[in-house]
Amino acid sequence: MFARLFGKPKEQTNALATLDKLNETIEMLEKKEKVLLKKAAAEVEKAKEFTRAKNKRAAIQCLKRKKLYEQQIEQLGNFQLRIHDQMIMLEGAKATTETVDALRTGASAMKAMQKATNIDDVDKTMDEINEQTENMKQIQEALSAPIGSAADFDEDELEAELEELEGAELEAELLTPATTAPAAPVHSVPSGKQPLRPAAHKNTAEEDELAALQAEMAL
Repeated sequence: MFARLFGKPKEQTNALATLDKLNETIEMLEKKEKVLLKKAAAEVEKAKEFTRAKNKRAAIQCLKRKKLYEQQIEQLGNFQLRIHDQMIMLEGAKATTETVDALRTGASAMKAMQKATNIDDVDKTMDEINEQTENMKQIQEALSAPIGSAADFDEDELEAELEELEGAELEAELLTPATTAPAAPVHSVPSGKQPLRPAAHKNTAEEDELAALQAEMAL
């Protein structure tokens, strides 16, 4: 049953044609119903006239025809209900068919996409991306590394150079002349008394030798 309802464009076209036909039938039944209602109302008016004319037999005949019209009107009403029910079923089936077709189209598109990008291709692509990222990282690290490293220098050579620097620094300190001692503060001397002169400083042998060495360096 579902195979007949869903999946074939021809059957969908037939459903649309059937709905059109049912709509036409409903319109035809409604027109007939209106005609019968008018005829039934006319028979009632005739029955009234025959009643006023004291023609009971003719009045009863009019009422019988009215009853027949009413039966046909009721029958037409049942026909319309059946057709409306059939239309609702077909419209629901049509909506279901369109939904299934849309889902089928989506499934086909998804299948095609999955076929174009299977899991192996995705894994391969991710491996290539990771490899390229790692290569780029190594290149950046190589470019940012300083030229030469501490491991390239000889520790013994560095120690010897440091000792030379220390020796030169010590020699410079020895050659630097001693700073002049600050002058002693002058105290006020009472009037009539001469200030005592400080005793002359006598150079030591080391100071004389240092002065002679400075004089040679100045030459």
